[in-house]
Amino acid sequence: MTKDGRRRTNPLTTFRTWFTPFRLWLAGLLTVLAAGVAAGGIVFTRGLVVTNLTDLVPWGLWITIDLSSIAMSAGAFLLCAAVYLLGLKRFLPVARTATFIGLVGYSMAVLTLLLDIGRPDRFWHALVFWNPHSVLWEVTMCVTLYLAVLALETAPIIGQTRWMQHRWPGLAGRLMQLHHYAPILAVVGLGLSMLHQSSLGATYGILKARPLWYRPDLSVLFIASAMAGGPALTVLVSMLAARLSPRIHIEDELLERLSNFIGWVLVAYLYLRFWDALSMTYTYQPGRSEGLGLLTSGPLSFNFWVGEILLGAILPIVILLRRPLRHKPLLRLAALVMVVGGVVAFRWDTNLAGQLVVLSYLPQEMVARYTNYAPSLIEVVSGAGVVAYGLLAISLGVRYLNVVDHRAVGSEQQALGRRADSEVGPALSAAD
Repeated sequence: MTKDGRRRTNPLTTFRTWFTPFRLWLAGLLTVLAAGVAAGGIVFTRGLVVTNLTDLVPWGLWITIDLSSIAMSAGAFLLCAAVYLLGLKRFLPVARTATFIGLVGYSMAVLTLLLDIGRPDRFWHALVFWNPHSVLWEVTMCVTLYLAVLALETAPIIGQTRWMQHRWPGLAGRLMQLHHYAPILAVVGLGLSMLHQSSLGATYGILKARPLWYRPDLSVLFIASAMAGGPALTVLVSMLAARLSPRIHIEDELLERLSNFIGWVLVAYLYLRFWDALSMTYTYQPGRSEGLGLLTSGPLSFNFWVGEILLGAILPIVILLRRPLRHKPLLRLAALVMVVGGVVAFRWDTNLAGQLVVLSYLPQEMVARYTNYAPSLIEVVSGAGVVAYGLLAISLGVRYLNVVDHRAVGSEQQALGRRADSEVGPALSAAD
């Protein structure tokens, strides 16, 4: 006690009150985000000359972040289709989480594309000057439209929050009414997402000048990897949120079933990946055989065999398909982290392997040459800023929008049911 009778405050208690782990986490993310914004400003003012991108390697770290963000958002269309089209209503709480993660992931993809296109002031040209013969134009249109669909699917989550209902009850009610259109949005989202998830692989697969890319199965591989990575990130975020916050309640049985599904998807993906890579060894083709060598025994071999195959597929399959192992939370978390990392490794390997082999088609120069690529500091910092933005958005969504709390879905369904009863009841009375 002080002389005037006031209780003396403990500095350590004050420090713990203000500097909670969550606030320190947000402060770290905001610091990285600020550095990324500064690096992005340099890119916008000086252009791509500050990067290590060249005419030989025009797609680097930013495109890998873009491809990975879209792959990690695939849980939205998968789970929404399962809930509203297949009638698997028990997965509605997980679909709610996946939808929000999908919105964040696609916004991350848009940010990286603004950095990569070189002229971000002309981003709207694809929306106005149509080129239906271009795969990239189709991807641009589908990503833009699906981002709008995800925003509409996420609107009821925002309208359900207490602060929204308290401050703007009319707007909150209108946002929650969008939930009635969820089946229509699920159908539209499924079509748009399947189109551009496959077209991302087709963007590489139609480039005949890059022999390693020129194959039709890349579209299937991109869809299969997204079907594994998207739900894996959704389950991973749900489990981490429940472990880090006692206020969040999850139904572990739903996450366990979804993890089993991820394991079977990985089996199909691993088969396709091996068939895709090893079938290229049957014959020699200039450029393709050298690119396969880079992937399996060259600079990318560790990333391929360890990151993609061993840690990204084989170990998660063993853990997720064996019930005793899958029921152990730490093992399941580790398996989900490996799945996410394996999908990112696949996108990185696919993007780089076809660019590091330079093949000239002049008759006197039919010899494959090699180049190299390492992202510059500006690319790393700006890319880290985009990732920090995604982590920040998910963290705030978990904390303030209850995107992971499965009890919120139950209360939402009850509220919608009461509203439906209040609308149907008077009509039935009038009919009687």
